[in-house]
Amino acid sequence: MSIADSIDLSIDRAKERTCDTFQIFTRNPRGWRFKKLQSDDIQTFRKKISVSGIYPVVAHMPYLPNLASPSRSMHKRSAKTLVSEIERCQMLGISYLVTHLGSHMGKGTEIGHKQIVEALNAALGEPAANVMILLENTAGTRNSNGSSFEEIAQILDRVQLQERVGVCLDTSHAFAAGYELRTKGSLDMTLERFGNVIGIDRLKVIHLNDSKSGLGSHVDRHEHIGMGYIGEKGFKVILNHYLFQKLPLILETPIDNRRDDFGNIRKVRQLAS
Repeated sequence: MSIADSIDLSIDRAKERTCDTFQIFTRNPRGWRFKKLQSDDIQTFRKKISVSGIYPVVAHMPYLPNLASPSRSMHKRSAKTLVSEIERCQMLGISYLVTHLGSHMGKGTEIGHKQIVEALNAALGEPAANVMILLENTAGTRNSNGSSFEEIAQILDRVQLQERVGVCLDTSHAFAAGYELRTKGSLDMTLERFGNVIGIDRLKVIHLNDSKSGLGSHVDRHEHIGMGYIGEKGFKVILNHYLFQKLPLILETPIDNRRDDFGNIRKVRQLAS
């Protein structure tokens, strides 16, 4: 949901779309500079949420930070942004902060993992015990970290405050990374593997997106629900799985002349019914 004009308006927009849960950027996601949250804005946001019946609210890290960066200056700036976002979530009463794992810039996954863990441990040392950081899986694009469950587990295992980290599973990214989701048998196998490697209890939020690219393509392009390679049959399977029925589902689908947010929410509920 957009936070244009005032952050609390994201709640009004979510209610207009009949959302049960929603995700925001707490500030401009495409820039480094941001304004401090004002006390009036914080109070209005928290009050509206308390009476809205919407839960949970999820925040997402901005796009520019790269927690895996081998560059000292970029890594320091990215880690500082993570700290500031945790603080903003704490002020707003937001429980989950989703972060991309970033790019190792060709230096290798071990360097990338080391940088990510260093940033996570530094950020989690700050006093904001009510905010959980969720690591988002990736599609496996060049130099990316976290496209496999094994990679995510390796990062999680090195975090000091285990109770403060979890996982956000993006269906489009998982599919593009090679995890089959379209049949009950394949979905069960994928989730069993997730459970064995990471632990199902760590899965807190789903980014529910179709994919414009094929299985194992390693191309990160989201599509409207049912219009991509996962398709309507695939999402019927996903949405009728007991695990997905009890987790927050966040749509990050396009808005174009084929369908908007309202249309994608209707389609999800239709396929889940």
